[in-house]
Amino acid sequence: SEMCIRDRYLHNRNTNGDFVRIVRENRHRFSSGVVHSYTDSLEEMKELIELDLYIGVNGCSLKKAENIEVVKNIPLDRIMLETDSPYCEIRKSHEGYKYVKTTFNAKAKEKHQKGMLVKGRNEPCNTVQVCEAVAGIMGISVKELADAAYKNTLRMFNLPEDI
Repeated sequence: SEMCIRDRYLHNRNTNGDFVRIVRENRHRFSSGVVHSYTDSLEEMKELIELDLYIGVNGCSLKKAENIEVVKNIPLDRIMLETDSPYCEIRKSHEGYKYVKTTFNAKAKEKHQKGMLVKGRNEPCNTVQVCEAVAGIMGISVKELADAAYKNTLRMFNLPEDI
């Protein structure tokens, strides 16, 4: 007898197709999953969608023009928004930064004050920036994207819609 795990949180970096092959070979072992912090190709993203997986987007997913093209093509019913806190913030040098509207005051760790973020550390509240950037890239409203991502989260974790 083989154990079946319900949900998977998957991470992939520069595996040259091995990741998709391994996931495909083992897809029957888990019911759902999200490929977190997605930064790979459009073709690979489409293969992962065909495997009925969700695609997680954060600041690392919004660095370069190539990343923006991929994000633009993620189906709304397959997208997840994330921060990967304390890493992967959207930096001013990132291609996706031009869509960010919400900013937070931050100070260096040594000068930190209550009510401010620590400079250079990504925090969960920055999810709003990811949502703004992705909505801008997709040409839809922040509300439409947030609603879709929320529904996807409920669906992936098999949660009731009334929570």
